[in-house]
Amino acid sequence: MGLIVQKFGGTSVGNSERILNVAERVIEEKNRGNDVVVVVSAMGKTTDQLVSLAGEVTSSPSKREMDMLLTTGEQITISLLAMALQHKGYDAIAFTGWQAGIETEPVFGNARVLKIDSTRVQAELEKGKIVIVAGFQGATADGEIATLGRGGSDTTAVALAAALKADKCDIYTDVTGVFTTDPRYVKAARKLLSISYDEMLELANLGAGVLHPRAVEFAKNYHVPLEVRSSMERESGTIIEEEGKMEQNLVVRGIAFEDKITKVTVLGLSNTLSSLSTIFTTLANNHLNVDIIIQSTTNKNTTDLSFSIHSEDLKDTLQVLADNKESLKYETVQFESDLAKVSIVGSGMVSNPGVAAKMFEVLANESIEVKMVSTSEIKVSTVVEEGNMIRAVDSLHHAFELAGTAVKS
Repeated sequence: MGLIVQKFGGTSVGNSERILNVAERVIEEKNRGNDVVVVVSAMGKTTDQLVSLAGEVTSSPSKREMDMLLTTGEQITISLLAMALQHKGYDAIAFTGWQAGIETEPVFGNARVLKIDSTRVQAELEKGKIVIVAGFQGATADGEIATLGRGGSDTTAVALAAALKADKCDIYTDVTGVFTTDPRYVKAARKLLSISYDEMLELANLGAGVLHPRAVEFAKNYHVPLEVRSSMERESGTIIEEEGKMEQNLVVRGIAFEDKITKVTVLGLSNTLSSLSTIFTTLANNHLNVDIIIQSTTNKNTTDLSFSIHSEDLKDTLQVLADNKESLKYETVQFESDLAKVSIVGSGMVSNPGVAAKMFEVLANESIEVKMVSTSEIKVSTVVEEGNMIRAVDSLHHAFELAGTAVKS
């Protein structure tokens, strides 16, 4: 007998029929002799509907009350799934995130999991029950409800798997696995049978929506075996493991892309050794994530600094910069929106020079202007105009020969 953690996303539990289907998948695992913990998201577009509802009441809802509101979505799902399993003759119990012992940092809207007291979950498993846990949520040390950000149910599942020392964590979704790029936009995309933690972490951080980045980080740090698979199809998915099985000549494993990117440029920043740390510490203290960074020195006394952010953070970023203008010592701020980030990822890039050059050549041949660039050992990211995003992805997917049948990475 083993312990399996299963996670089902919003599409998989989108209506009562799909919840009954999920119940069958849970029962299948239970009947194999395994203990089962199930993590679920809110049904379908419930979270979006709740956000819209809040917008009808106020244009600036407090983050605390938004977390109180949004966590109700997952509570609906856990209750219905527990009822469905009980109706089918299986003993099940539903827990909210805080009832399951998930403690988060005191940050509303995008909290990180600090620790999990799995005592209560373990006790119910020992009674033979199927335990269902609401994803995306936890509570702070002083009892405040906090959410883990969009996609946080993945993190809940992997964190629980790590805390419970589960044998495996299965992430059920509306696709059959991890693809070389999003098959909804590039028809030639193919499924990968396996991929390394590092490659998956890069893809997730760069916009591939199939897994939440923090979930992959947890899996890597705690060596949790992960499989991304379909909740509707009975077929194997993509195994995420320490090192994917290398396929010869597959230098680039996947292409990630993300829209709604804004480039912010701070002009006339004081050219001192501490100026960069000061500006980014200020942004970090206000929970604003910065991505690609470019610095250009204009003279001995000043420098210009550009960085990319999610467009939804633009208003807060501009406000923080304005509030701290005197201490940051800059002249003015400019920004450019309607941008997108397109990235190629592959561990094979380490030992294959010329990959970045080929990427830029492909984009140049498509007359796509590159506005920002960021590199690491296993990825190259570019910022382009949003209107060119899909064309860039399609061209790169073809140029790096990623089309075809499912492969091991």
